[in-house]
Amino acid sequence: MDLLRVAMVGAVGTPYQDGLFFFDLQLPPTYPDVPPLVHYHSFGLKLNPNLGVSGTVCLSLLDTFEGEGVEVWSPKMSTILQVVVSIQGLVLTAQPFYNDSSHEEYLGKPEAAHSEVLHAEDACLLTLRMMQHLLRRPPAGFEELVRRHFRRRGRFVLRACEAYLHKHHPVGTLDDEADATEVSSGRTCSAGFRLSLARFMPRLVEAFTTIGADGCEHFDRFLLALGASAGGHGLSSRPRTA
Repeated sequence: MDLLRVAMVGAVGTPYQDGLFFFDLQLPPTYPDVPPLVHYHSFGLKLNPNLGVSGTVCLSLLDTFEGEGVEVWSPKMSTILQVVVSIQGLVLTAQPFYNDSSHEEYLGKPEAAHSEVLHAEDACLLTLRMMQHLLRRPPAGFEELVRRHFRRRGRFVLRACEAYLHKHHPVGTLDDEADATEVSSGRTCSAGFRLSLARFMPRLVEAFTTIGADGCEHFDRFLLALGASAGGHGLSSRPRTA
């Protein structure tokens, strides 16, 4: 077998929480002397600096990004499992701002705090758009997996959206049932994020309701806003207000 497809769930505590991400892997004829080729199903969305719109995955383990030592592919030591775990742990992270190598110098510096928040919020908004795209056009052979995942997790996605909208919880501070995991110490999500989320949430409720997701009836009130949002508000851009 030299062709594989990986379905990955975004980890709790990250902007990608409950998202579903697909990667196609091809093992070249000289594998394992060389790493697998990996293509990401982007749907034209730039969720992360390491995930290109064209489907490129920038990771030193794949020889698509600079690295050294254990960061690069080793024919004797490296595995496909290591590739998959690295994508989830090093790419789909809690703070995607630092996946851009030009931002590494700001790690831990107070002046970067606002940018960290905005990048996490943008990643969250794009992950929600990705959910809608997947429900419309799931990868071939994985249609039922996509529906099953969002039937089970849809209500928690919507609960998280409510927590952002009404309680102003920062992105990345919710557990797997969308309850707050920490006291935010005065931190809140931005007004621009809440505005974009409010515009898109009715469409997300509609998408989850269509597949019969558990608990969606508790969010029927958001469907009343669908008429007002029919003009096509998107999540690709938003006001940069704090």
